Amino acid sequence: MKENVARWHILLIQYLKRDWKKTLVWVLGLGMFSAAYVPFFEEIATGQGLIGMYETLQNPAMTSMVGPTPVKTASDYTLGAMYAHEMLLFCGLFAMIISALHVVSHTRKEEDLGLTELVRSFQIGRQANSLATIVETVLINVLLALFIGGVMVSFGADSISVEGSFLFGLSIGFAGILGAGIALVMAQIMPTSSAATGSALGITGLFYIVRAGTDVSNVDFSRINPLGWTYLTYPFTENNWSLLIYAFIFSIIMGIIAFVLEGSRDMGAGYLPERAGRKNARKSLLSVRGLFIKISKGVMISWLIAFVVMGAAYGSIYGDMRDFLESNDIVQQMLTRSNVSIEESFTGTIMMVMIGLVSILPIVLVNKLFAEESRSHLSQLYATKVTRSQLYWTSVGLAVFAGIIGILLAAGSLGGTAIAAMGDHATMDLADFVAAGYNFLPSVLFFISLAGLALGWAPKLGKVVYAYLGYSFVLNYFGGIVDLPDWFFKTAIQSWIPQMPMEDFDVSIFVTITVISVVLMVIGYLGYRRRDMREGA
Repeated sequence: MKENVARWHILLIQYLKRDWKKTLVWVLGLGMFSAAYVPFFEEIATGQGLIGMYETLQNPAMTSMVGPTPVKTASDYTLGAMYAHEMLLFCGLFAMIISALHVVSHTRKEEDLGLTELVRSFQIGRQANSLATIVETVLINVLLALFIGGVMVSFGADSISVEGSFLFGLSIGFAGILGAGIALVMAQIMPTSSAATGSALGITGLFYIVRAGTDVSNVDFSRINPLGWTYLTYPFTENNWSLLIYAFIFSIIMGIIAFVLEGSRDMGAGYLPERAGRKNARKSLLSVRGLFIKISKGVMISWLIAFVVMGAAYGSIYGDMRDFLESNDIVQQMLTRSNVSIEESFTGTIMMVMIGLVSILPIVLVNKLFAEESRSHLSQLYATKVTRSQLYWTSVGLAVFAGIIGILLAAGSLGGTAIAAMGDHATMDLADFVAAGYNFLPSVLFFISLAGLALGWAPKLGKVVYAYLGYSFVLNYFGGIVDLPDWFFKTAIQSWIPQMPMEDFDVSIFVTITVISVVLMVIGYLGYRRRDMREGA
């Protein structure tokens, strides 16, 4: 065993030197996002804000999104309880995703690119790279946890205790460690790094979707969900440290399984073999469109299935909304004053969230063109009569197609499941859900255009589009509960679009954003046509 991990500490030191900028952004970015909203929540808590938030977050729709709270009465709902209730689940989810991407990138992806073979040519153990990577990820998440706890304590807010603050931070840190463990196992099982990334993120998404149902039906079942060991620690209320022990044990088990699997497999291979291809290639591969569909088919199918599952998971909640409304006078009065049914209100909110997730796939497809370019996979195409126009517009066109189909599947799945769950009490039909989904189509096109603009003029900035998507999601998610200036709220593209069916469709906004998106795509094409190709970048 010692020979297998020989000189792992040397690799760890090198990795810490290599990744210090990424670590800084990781800790400061996610740490400030997790901890720095305390002053905003203090504003929400003024007056009757705590009572209003408690009653609002008790409905099944909100519970499925942010999780439950152990507080039984509004009078016991403190600032700390509200902060953990609203923030912990999503922050933990982000930590899992970031850690999973980091682990796969530094293990299986480097193996696929041949970098691991180069490292092993020295006196380095065959599993030293994995051990160094997982230790680095654990150290980063511990640093993140301490940073979050320290920032929250520094505000000195009422009910934001020292114990609760560091439990909040450690819950997020352990979520990241869980994600790293799952990713390391998937890196051994899957045949490629892309498959390992997809499966790790798929498992994380499955944990979130499953807990959405169990949190509403019976929260005790959420305690057997690894994701539940993070947000059910209930900082500032129950301070349940014991769940972190389960997370620690699970992480150790994942690590052991990963190292056992890695010790028995060949480098570059996985336990799930790649599916054998056809003896003769299809004629469709003779076209750029056919080639792009071929190399993107796996990620497209995975994401589209995820959209269907996500829509069905949220749609199943609609059956409980009417009962909740009838049993809660305060929420009933709130919705009566706004003249919007609880189903319509939830649809407008959840559709914005779902379309934000749908937007990820088109961005991935546009950025994939630069990824293939930088890996020299398109070299032979450059030597043919294939033009840059074909490459660019095929990539953008495929992204637009994926966005349109993604909206249809997400909105259709949500609507179909919701109508079935509501039964005779349905207040909306399938057309309402589909219309609410395609109402956000301009925002999807806008994100595609930003990705195209980056591809044409600054391809290495393509990942910044994800950051803006996340920024827009956060701004819209908290926009309803935080008093923000209107101009600041409008920096998110979704904020310009009315939320159907709560609000009326706006033709001028729909057309304007669509036209702007098309113009940006064209500008991106002009840059792509003129810039140098960056093979091997």
